[in-house]
Amino acid sequence: MSACGDFALELGDNHHASLSEDGRYRLLVEAVTDYAIYMLDINGIVTSWNAGALRFKGYQAAEIIGQHYSRFYPEEERASGVPTRNLEIAAREGRFESEGWRVRKDGTQFWAHVVIDPIREPGGTLVGFAKITRDLTERKKEQEALRLSEERFKILVQGVTDYALYMLSPDGLVSNWNVGAQRIKGYAPAEIVGHHFSRFYTEEDRDAGEPARAISTAANDGRFEKEGWRLRKDGSRFWAHVVIDPIRNDSGEIIGFAKITRDITERQAAQVALAEAREALFQSQKIEAVGQLTGGIAHDFNNVLMAVLSSLELMRKRLPDDPKILALLDNAVQGAQRGVSLTKRMLAFARRQELTLEPVDVPNLVRGMTELLERSLGPSVMIETRFPLTLAPILADSNQLELALLNLAVNARDAMPEGGPLIISAREEVVTVDHASKLAPGAYVCLAVTDAGEGMDEPTLRRAMEPFFTTKGPGKGTGLGLSMVHGVTEQSGGRLILKSTFGKGTTVELWLPAAKRAAIPAQAVSLAQQSESAKRALTVLAVDDDALVLMNTVAMLEELGHQVHSAMSGRDALEILRRHKIDLLITDQAMPMMTGYELAEKTHAEWPQIPIILASGYAELPAGGTAILHKLAKPFWMDELARVVSEATDPSQRPTRTPPYLRVVGGA
Repeated sequence: MSACGDFALELGDNHHASLSEDGRYRLLVEAVTDYAIYMLDINGIVTSWNAGALRFKGYQAAEIIGQHYSRFYPEEERASGVPTRNLEIAAREGRFESEGWRVRKDGTQFWAHVVIDPIREPGGTLVGFAKITRDLTERKKEQEALRLSEERFKILVQGVTDYALYMLSPDGLVSNWNVGAQRIKGYAPAEIVGHHFSRFYTEEDRDAGEPARAISTAANDGRFEKEGWRLRKDGSRFWAHVVIDPIRNDSGEIIGFAKITRDITERQAAQVALAEAREALFQSQKIEAVGQLTGGIAHDFNNVLMAVLSSLELMRKRLPDDPKILALLDNAVQGAQRGVSLTKRMLAFARRQELTLEPVDVPNLVRGMTELLERSLGPSVMIETRFPLTLAPILADSNQLELALLNLAVNARDAMPEGGPLIISAREEVVTVDHASKLAPGAYVCLAVTDAGEGMDEPTLRRAMEPFFTTKGPGKGTGLGLSMVHGVTEQSGGRLILKSTFGKGTTVELWLPAAKRAAIPAQAVSLAQQSESAKRALTVLAVDDDALVLMNTVAMLEELGHQVHSAMSGRDALEILRRHKIDLLITDQAMPMMTGYELAEKTHAEWPQIPIILASGYAELPAGGTAILHKLAKPFWMDELARVVSEATDPSQRPTRTPPYLRVVGGA
């Protein structure tokens, strides 16, 4: 008798065995419950039945012995002759083994592992079959569950499009490829499976051994994670977040790597933009802080210069006509005037100077200052203008714009020691919300000054607009020129944009608002009217919290023939106004407790007939107002003081409208 599954039924060589030994085999087979072990005759009729067969299939021995074993097969397999074919295979090949669905007595099915062995006599004659069946339903369920899980996982991995998910062999060869990998990297599975993953790295990273280092780190540390540039199939780069994890078998041996790649180029760009915005904000805050400090210093310096210049002017009227003394006096005046020029630049940077904004025709303005530019720049600089046939006027202070252009032209000349072209150009452009200039939306004219000079490196470019920063040698520049231009542009509602590359020149762009309508010209004051007003002696109240400035203002007014009362605060000034008849009020603006503007409002409310002059070193007036103000810029000469006093007391300059309004004239 041949071997059958896990059991050996020896009926051939041991046919002389005793009946007691046969009995022991029978008892052994009958006692097995985990296997159905039974005999079939050559036609497939069941001839024996053990306890395991009863447990699996539900038939008692009396119910199944003598029946054909095909009843254990599903209907479709019986119809197709599978039971008979299995017996034929066992007889022909000496064994049949398979797995498949079988049917219990109650009609339910179970997954069975089946072995059929032929039983032959010593002469080789087939006398039947030994059949062993094992119920593997639970294992089948586990395998099916695992298969379904793997199938779902495969579907999941293949369905992911935002991540490249794929496997690598221990040597780094790509072994599978998901849809996300194809989308991000551009390769179809047939193009990349079997190739080394290093082709995704840049050439410089491959030369530096980055792919091998990534695999080694993952194997040694249990994980590799990094961000860097990777290549797509078309050669373009993207910024990737990469994770590589080792895959190990039950014995801990590495059998491959799982690799996850995500394209975070947009996030990287957003981070870079955020960093640039933070840097720009920092620079803006720094410039603003320095501007406030500069404005405060300039204000105090103006008061000092006011005292010095007015004292020098009064001294000149009283000193004897001694050439040596007058020469020294003139030298002091020139030094003080240089200080005035410096404070004007500081105030321009701090955006605290007085600007008269009006429509300006840029081509006409540049043509009008061509001779000045040529004389200032010298013959080695060739000035070229590029303006369109039609260009909208800009809203700016023409005097300050001329000064700004002159500053930029001189800077360009200094950047071209050997000379070269200087291009002044302009163009119209409509600024949108997302425009690179960060200006408010609207119509602008971009006025540009371009040189072919040395240019600036990045550190220099970042500091170029800081006050007092200069690359020129000692004594060759204050470092306030570009800062002044920046301040004037910002105060005019525009923006300065500086573009430069080291060795390739510099372009300074002044973005200024396009004028929407022409400004209303101020009413002219005739010389005759001014002369007539200037002859009249007035009772003037002068107010300033700086004793030096107040003393000199009083002295100049008295020199002009006026009677003067003085006060060092707004409260004291109001007391004097209540006690005396005052023809004119001259007040400083920046005073503690009560500003000049607040004093002007209170004065106008109680004594509306009194004209008021506001003396200030910079533009600090609030918008709107309820007082009639005439502006006198500090520091001022006696002639300027006389002119503004004449304008303020001229009846033709009185308002013709009610309610009162703010009017600023004089002292540009």
